Amino acid sequence: MVIHRTKAKHVASICLWLSILTAPSLASAALTVIYDSGKTQSLAPFLDVFDEEDKEKGPQISPSPPETQALGAADLERLLPIHSAGLTPGRVEPRTLQQPFARPFFLIGSDLFSREWLATHRDRLVEIGAVGMLVEAETLDDLQAIAKIAQGLPILPASANDIAEALDLAHYPVLITKDGIEQ
Repeated sequence: MVIHRTKAKHVASICLWLSILTAPSLASAALTVIYDSGKTQSLAPFLDVFDEEDKEKGPQISPSPPETQALGAADLERLLPIHSAGLTPGRVEPRTLQQPFARPFFLIGSDLFSREWLATHRDRLVEIGAVGMLVEAETLDDLQAIAKIAQGLPILPASANDIAEALDLAHYPVLITKDGIEQ
């Protein structure tokens, strides 16, 4: 399949950001602050959802009233619901791509088919170092259920409209690697 040049640029941009955000080598690099608006929020509430031990202890940071929150990126309820237009659960035919991806990634929803797929393929996804995107979820319970199945496998809640369009995808769950698209 040949991807149009603008789509190819968009896919390359997405892959670059995914690899930058998830590259293990960056974990040990010193941080450089480029801009600080003074409205920075802690990531702790975001991480607590994915850490069962912290969840059992209860929230460590009390949420501020909605009118005093800045952007609230760490507030998962503001991310919900997550929808990806044009993507639905379903079967995906394997195919090759002419785009090399720096790191394998996968798209899943919180539906039963995606949950079963994740549970079945989790070990392979960990082995190849894949990063996931949760592209459909309604509630915090959905996020927690996926996190429990993932058992530490990195999964980011985000819409995949652009990726779906660029790769001509209509269904998930799907794994995208340097070799192609598969389920």
